[in-house]
Amino acid sequence: MSHFAVRGALGAVAAVLGSLPASATAAGQGDHLTVTVRHAGDGRNGTYELSCHPGAGSHPDVGGACDALDRNTHWGRDTFAPVAPGTACTMLYGGPATAHVTGTWAGRPVDADYDRSNGCEIARWNRMVPLLPGLGA
Repeated sequence: MSHFAVRGALGAVAAVLGSLPASATAAGQGDHLTVTVRHAGDGRNGTYELSCHPGAGSHPDVGGACDALDRNTHWGRDTFAPVAPGTACTMLYGGPATAHVTGTWAGRPVDADYDRSNGCEIARWNRMVPLLPGLGA
């Protein structure tokens, strides 16, 4: 095979990969999360496994959880980033529920904590529903 044929084949592969959404190219990178929910009530507590692309695991809504992750995954931003220090948040308490998410997503390690202690944390939680259980407000 000539040098030009190899370069052409590699260019075609790069074009195909470049046209896929980030979630599709991340599949080969071992996306797998463990989600532990506590104090959420009504049978929502537990530890769940989740894989996406293709979806699998013990999570009660694999498809919905993967969709929430895809919707919140943007190039150059941490999908699981905490609320930025100094952010003004409403003093709204959303209950005692907590969640801990670990694993790998989009080829990056994940170790994130969630709670519902104020308006910013509630909004951060709600962005990840149904990865995290929907609890209202």
